[in-house]
Amino acid sequence: MKSLRLAAALALGTSLVSPAMADHHANSQETAAMDLTFERVFASPDLDGPSPRQAKLSPDGRYLTVLRNRKEDLSRYDLWAYDRETSEWSMLVDSEALGTGRELSEDEKMQRERARVGSLKGIISYQWTSDGTGVLVPLDGDLYLARIDGDVVRLTDTEESELNPSLSNKGKYVSFVRDRQLWVGEVGGEATPITPKEGDTIRWGEAEFVAQEEMSRLTGYWWGPNDQRIAVQRTDESPVGIVTRAAIGATGTKVFDQRYPVAGSDNAIVELFLMDPDGSNRVKVDLGENTDIYVARVDWAPDDYLYVQRQNREQTILEMLKVDPATGASEVIFTENAAVDDYWINLSDNYKFLNNGSLIWWSERDGYGHLYLLKDDKWHQLTSGSWVVTKLLGYNSDAGRLYFQANADGVLEQHIYALDMSCDPHCVERLTEVGYTHSASMDGKGQTLLISRSNDDTPPQSYIADATGKRLAWIEENALDGDHPYAPFLASHRPTKYGTIPAEDGTPLYWEMITPEMEPGKKYPVYFYHYGGPGPQIVNKGWNGALRQAIVDKGYIWFALDNRGSANRGVAFEQPIYRAMGGVEVRDQKAGAEYLKTLDFVDPDKIAIDGWSYGGYLTLKQLQADPGLYAAGISGAPVTKWELYDTHYTERFMGTPQDDAEAYEKASAIPDATRIVDPLLLIHGMADDNVVFENATEIISVMQEANVPFEMMLYPGYTHRVSGEQISPHRYNTVFRFLESHGVTPPE
Repeated sequence: MKSLRLAAALALGTSLVSPAMADHHANSQETAAMDLTFERVFASPDLDGPSPRQAKLSPDGRYLTVLRNRKEDLSRYDLWAYDRETSEWSMLVDSEALGTGRELSEDEKMQRERARVGSLKGIISYQWTSDGTGVLVPLDGDLYLARIDGDVVRLTDTEESELNPSLSNKGKYVSFVRDRQLWVGEVGGEATPITPKEGDTIRWGEAEFVAQEEMSRLTGYWWGPNDQRIAVQRTDESPVGIVTRAAIGATGTKVFDQRYPVAGSDNAIVELFLMDPDGSNRVKVDLGENTDIYVARVDWAPDDYLYVQRQNREQTILEMLKVDPATGASEVIFTENAAVDDYWINLSDNYKFLNNGSLIWWSERDGYGHLYLLKDDKWHQLTSGSWVVTKLLGYNSDAGRLYFQANADGVLEQHIYALDMSCDPHCVERLTEVGYTHSASMDGKGQTLLISRSNDDTPPQSYIADATGKRLAWIEENALDGDHPYAPFLASHRPTKYGTIPAEDGTPLYWEMITPEMEPGKKYPVYFYHYGGPGPQIVNKGWNGALRQAIVDKGYIWFALDNRGSANRGVAFEQPIYRAMGGVEVRDQKAGAEYLKTLDFVDPDKIAIDGWSYGGYLTLKQLQADPGLYAAGISGAPVTKWELYDTHYTERFMGTPQDDAEAYEKASAIPDATRIVDPLLLIHGMADDNVVFENATEIISVMQEANVPFEMMLYPGYTHRVSGEQISPHRYNTVFRFLESHGVTPPE
């Protein structure tokens, strides 16, 4: 119903603008609209306003801590604390004053790339002590303990980086990884390695590459509940093939022999060991005879047992193992299978072990991601419907209330919900306001919510709420008042419009559009953005930053569409991409282009497509499949040949090259590269350690040898993340100079 109303509003040419934004427009009618430049979009202060990260409550609930970026440097974060008793904010750790500026180790740089925080400076993570008196803060490769009273104690001072730092659950010990070993020491004391030094191919306490990059598992060790035992990962990288990665910089080239498991090749061998804090009483966890598996998740439960999620190489079966912490012996307590044939298991963090021995678990077994309760060896479904639970937030055992995030009120909005476990059938209550999309986290007892919300016209706002969703205090109101960095550009801010078109099988595909101020009778070019791969949902009602407004200010229509294969629509929506990458998503995006060509304000000869990573791959496949449909294409950091990408991601959707060579050949962007006749701009970072630069050189070589014209912009020293205050404007100015040179321009 809501999408039909939005589509009708678009057809009638009406604007869907929030009252607050309408007031801003009304107040600025006599003010000349100030167009956004790419230089301003990526400069400080951030046009989105303050963007706090990692909001956490202290164990006693008195303090709220956040990482807050500086007005004069949007990429540098400091640690701030809010005292709920005095209602006052104070800076707990000044990253610039305390930091050394020491260059990080290559291992830490790569970990930051995997965590998608490689561009950030200052403090990027922290952990509260169990007694709530202080915070463990990693900074510039060393560790500090910041007390609430303002005292800061330096715990390490070494040339090496301390990776994956953590406090034990009771707060007695501090631990970290250094030089491929796990180190442990009492807080304030000297740490020592508790695992052996075994050479360059053996790592203790670190997650392997694919776990960090594809499984969202960034650590390789886990403290037990009472500080008595630690589960530690041992990784043998010797079976993994070496990719010689040349990090080509502006003034020199560094060559790295990177262990990178390409599709169909051997993975690292992962083992788990249990040991005491000093490394004694070490036993090996029984993970089964087959070593060609994935250790997907590792958790300690309230019953003091260790639980390990074991996934088969094909990613169609996931087993939950219960492990005896004294002996390492294990048993399978349940098995999760793929929901349908020709599908895979999507890993999730949406589960929780309860004090009564039961388990809250997320599964797609009914075709949508929902929550289930495993109690006394029996399953009970807690949520149901043609919608998806996207995050489990918490559980209040006293009230019997479960909290989660979902899109139950429509695909384009995320809301926070509470479920009364005593109600039969279970009663679900929405706690957040319609018209926004939300995300949240919660304290361990399920009493306080930390909520962030935004919409097309409201940049991210964050607040503390009680268990009913009632706002208690703003973390960051981020009001669009006269002092807001975006205020000078409100007069030219354009609303976002939504609608759907049918895919070839009738499935509705959601799109979003922002149009410039248009003159009757004139036709406008389209900047058609896409990602297209499994995972991200592009079209939603959240604030999406100033970049798209800057593109619209240049006289272009912004358009995006979520094809089949993308997330948050259920199994049937994702499944068509299985062993068919470069097929269904190309056809769905084509349907979007054909729809655009029916609109009387769109110039049908000026539809340009742009995408990064999977989106860059999709640009190539679209240009190859439909010559002449698009005016031009921009392909950023594309995978061009899936045999060059990693095992866990690629094989989940494509199987192995050995099992299905035909699917890999069909999905490749190399065989049909010479079919590209429309203008193409290829962009790639020359030190990319994710989509390695060989992906670009393969297609560059093929097109050059065939005398096929194209253009390219390469960025020395940049990884998969080509971004920064100067580089980002350069990238986008390059894109629009390219479009202008090929006549993809606004009407005069």
